[in-house]
Amino acid sequence: MGILEGKNILVTGVLTEGSIAFDVARLCQEEGATVVLTGMARTLKVTQAMGRRLPVEAQAIELDVTNPEQLAGLADAVKEHVPHLDGVVHSIGFAPQSVMGGNFMSGEWDDVAVAIHTSAYSLKALAGAALPLMTNGGSLVGLTFDARYAWPVYDWMGVAKAAFESVNRYLARDLGPQGIRCNVVSAGPLLTTAAKHIPGFDQMEGHWDERAPLGWDSANTEPAARAVTALLSDWFPATTGEMIHVDGGVHAMGA
Repeated sequence: MGILEGKNILVTGVLTEGSIAFDVARLCQEEGATVVLTGMARTLKVTQAMGRRLPVEAQAIELDVTNPEQLAGLADAVKEHVPHLDGVVHSIGFAPQSVMGGNFMSGEWDDVAVAIHTSAYSLKALAGAALPLMTNGGSLVGLTFDARYAWPVYDWMGVAKAAFESVNRYLARDLGPQGIRCNVVSAGPLLTTAAKHIPGFDQMEGHWDERAPLGWDSANTEPAARAVTALLSDWFPATTGEMIHVDGGVHAMGA
């Protein structure tokens, strides 16, 4: 038996086989879970295609986490495939390039608001939409890039991630009494689709492998995916409000 045997997991953000979310979905299935994917309207066919590439074909439903109507209908959409949820993975983030890549001071509020809505508030929105399906408790896991620091070129996306990490702590407070654990995984820099949309990403990635005591492979998403999968399981029954680093150890080293 796998560590997720019999569990139902909702995974957002599966767009390519090189994403953390795809590896999470694959590992969840390998550990015994039934997986349902979500995708936005314009990328839903891509997500459906990715679902067919998993060990067991996963169904994909439409969800824009900034759309109140779709959030309100999430529970009914999920119930067409599984009766309840034991875990939810938030792997969603977006910021206009006008607020990254050295544009911190020139970033305008309308673009900053998009980043915060999509990349931070959406964690609360997704949790609220999934809550009716998590009647037996469960686990909510998000993905971040350690926002305690001001990273080169990350700019307002870094601010959004700081808000995201704070939202996680408040969700841990408010959902804990219902048996729902809320944690985030902070991965080191990975060459995912999201990274490719960060202007100057190489400035964040540069020398990471040299600084990491365990070394770092920016092309390997599986270590981060394994951490997410473990947090979805019952092996962390008393861990919530936490940020787990999967970065080769860089977070613990001095400059």
